[in-house]
Amino acid sequence: MKLVVAYIRHEAFEPIRTELLDLGFPSLSITEVKGSGRQRGITEQYRGSSVTNYLRPKIKIECVVADGDVSTIVDTVLKHGRTGSIGDGKVFVIPVEQAYRIRTGEAGEETLQAHPGATATV
Repeated sequence: MKLVVAYIRHEAFEPIRTELLDLGFPSLSITEVKGSGRQRGITEQYRGSSVTNYLRPKIKIECVVADGDVSTIVDTVLKHGRTGSIGDGKVFVIPVEQAYRIRTGEAGEETLQAHPGATATV
């Protein structure tokens, strides 16, 4: 199992979420974050003075998937997240040793499957 973590622009989130849902990956954790990288600061005018904002808003997507599904997730994020400009974000793939479903006690990749009979809501 792998944890795919992606830092993306806000406008890229909805197309990524929609395609992942269509591909059968409804389970995502989303966090609004701020960070800095190569994009550096953006200087803006605020009440007559220049203010440089070094922390840019991003969305952090986390998704634990089976090893064979990593390329599907990464390709989807890259396809919809790439504008070609500085600040598009990053994707990290991290190994996950074990996962447990608290409700049933299931362990391993069984925890990654949707509950039988569950329907995805959009």
